[in-house]
Amino acid sequence: MTVEPQTSLPDTGSTPKAGARGRALQRQLTEIVWFVVTIAFTFLGLLAITFFIGRVVPIDPVLSVVGDRATPAVYEAARTAMGLDRPLPIQFISYVGDVLTGNFGKSVSTGRPVIEDLSRVFPATLEMATLGILIGVALGVPMGVVAASRQGSWVDQVIRVIGLLGYSVPAFWLGLVGLAIFYARLRWVGGPGRIDIYFDGLVPPVTGVLLIDSLISGDIDIFWNAVNHLILPAAVLGFFSLAYIARMTRSFMLDQLNQEYVTTARVKGVPERLVVWRHAFNPIRVPLITVIGLSYAGLLEGSVMIETIFSWPGIGNYLTVALLNADMNAVLGATLVIGAVFICINKLSDVLYRVLDPRAR
Repeated sequence: MTVEPQTSLPDTGSTPKAGARGRALQRQLTEIVWFVVTIAFTFLGLLAITFFIGRVVPIDPVLSVVGDRATPAVYEAARTAMGLDRPLPIQFISYVGDVLTGNFGKSVSTGRPVIEDLSRVFPATLEMATLGILIGVALGVPMGVVAASRQGSWVDQVIRVIGLLGYSVPAFWLGLVGLAIFYARLRWVGGPGRIDIYFDGLVPPVTGVLLIDSLISGDIDIFWNAVNHLILPAAVLGFFSLAYIARMTRSFMLDQLNQEYVTTARVKGVPERLVVWRHAFNPIRVPLITVIGLSYAGLLEGSVMIETIFSWPGIGNYLTVALLNADMNAVLGATLVIGAVFICINKLSDVLYRVLDPRAR
């Protein structure tokens, strides 16, 4: 009796699924690698721009260190010690290596390493700009939606006037008027500075954000004092972001409200509130991410005037003092940080695109 060998049938159920999972994993790995490479090349371009800006501006970094009365021998010795006697490509490679290791040089203005100064001043700007963008989003998006849904009404006209004021009113004028009315006259808010001077130095720095650090240490009085000082400059910044966000939201909503699917929803008797906020608003969330992200980045790097008026110890004030003192290490370090913030926010916007819009996945 002969037994015929059994022939095994191929598993036609699991192989296609395994192949699909493999292709999906390969596609995800490719996207991650491409994402990292894009960030690396963008950051390298940012380093190149900041480096060559530091070499073409009419400011001699050697003179800012030794002074204009130094002898030629002292000048040349300092120039050699700073590596400025080497060819530009070698200087650029050395600059990239220093930045990657966190070495931005020493600030002439403060006498401390620039990286320490930036870690001290950037959280103050982050704190003010974050509250400003929250105000801008919380008020600007609903204002834009309401203006679009009531196009041509007096509500629409008022919101458009507010947006026009946000584009035309100078920041320094609005800041000074705010100080004169709400601080000097009404005493509703705190004055210039991040905190009252008798509270200065009482909160141990943990994150650098004073509101968070005061809560961590349990100093409620310092927390409310910091809020009292923060609310006016953040509101001024929030007003400018509000104008931009409201205008763009109104424009996006008007385009969606004229689409056929919105008309169909209205014909079917869908309540107007659902038509506006569910049917018309959902498609504009993705472009709004770009608007909000750019506005947030603009607040982080464009708060120089507000920080100067309110004596806010942020990166804008630090950059202004560095420029006045010809402190190129501090200028380039602050510029690099601001550029890195733009890169991170843009990439975060790309990630949020994929979360909110399945078509972009």
